[in-house]
Amino acid sequence: MGLLTEEIRALVGTRRVYTAPEPMGAASGRYFALAVGDDNPLYTDAAFAREHGLAGVTLPPTLICETNQYAALPVDAEGYAGHTWALELPGTRQVRGGNRYVFHRRVRPEDVVTATWEITGATEKQNRAGADMLVVGSRATYTNQDGDLLAENEETIIFVSLQGAA
Repeated sequence: MGLLTEEIRALVGTRRVYTAPEPMGAASGRYFALAVGDDNPLYTDAAFAREHGLAGVTLPPTLICETNQYAALPVDAEGYAGHTWALELPGTRQVRGGNRYVFHRRVRPEDVVTATWEITGATEKQNRAGADMLVVGSRATYTNQDGDLLAENEETIIFVSLQGAA
């Protein structure tokens, strides 16, 4: 094994913070709901939302987890314009290991969202075929302008050696 270097270990605890330049807005929630095919009237009909105990429309919860909309980052080599850790491990292929979301409060159009990402761990393992893997865990918290916790996202990225079993 050898994918877990001292440089990678030193990244554990690294944070990146991105704050939206303006409130999310009702239109962004409506457009996102249309784009993902979610026709829940809580996202589009203020009267319906009020009938169900809300002050007005709410936004689809996963909208805020798309950090690329307010990170203002350049597009990477693969065309992605959102948050990454820019880890380059030659001789590996990067695989998404999954995400786990927890939503704490509905997102309102007036919310200005801040996403705080942190690398929470890095471990080395081998897959069933014996290839080395580096497993990097990170966590994002999403808060609003008042510091209210809106959501959390735990993410796993796996780097698999292209060399196969050693």
